[in-house]
Amino acid sequence: MSSKQSELIVITKAKDLCAYVMATTQKSPKQFRFSYVGKMQSLVLDAMEDILRANELLVGGRHGNANCQRRYEYQRDALTSIKLLCYFAEMSLAQGCILMRQYEQIAKMATDCRNLLGAWINSDRKRLMPDTG
Repeated sequence: MSSKQSELIVITKAKDLCAYVMATTQKSPKQFRFSYVGKMQSLVLDAMEDILRANELLVGGRHGNANCQRRYEYQRDALTSIKLLCYFAEMSLAQGCILMRQYEQIAKMATDCRNLLGAWINSDRKRLMPDTG
């Protein structure tokens, strides 16, 4: 699988996660709208934004290390946002904001995104920074 294909898979999975979180949280009780719901929506949107920003950066060749570093930072920020989303989803479950099946689905989709992001980062490291391997 080419690097571009793996990037597109990450983007697709992140979009699916984003759509699921937005749909799920809209059905949450009103008392959680400004706490857990807002936080989960914000985190999933931040992750999506960081993934798209990382994908848009031109890397390699004359674009040099600066863009590689920025891309890596966006990828890491996306990973962090997804990890935080999992934490807040767990807290939301404990407080009755979301159901167990919704939590399980968010956790599964988030894990898929995290694994794909990790593979993308490793692929970029091997391709763009072979000396750091």
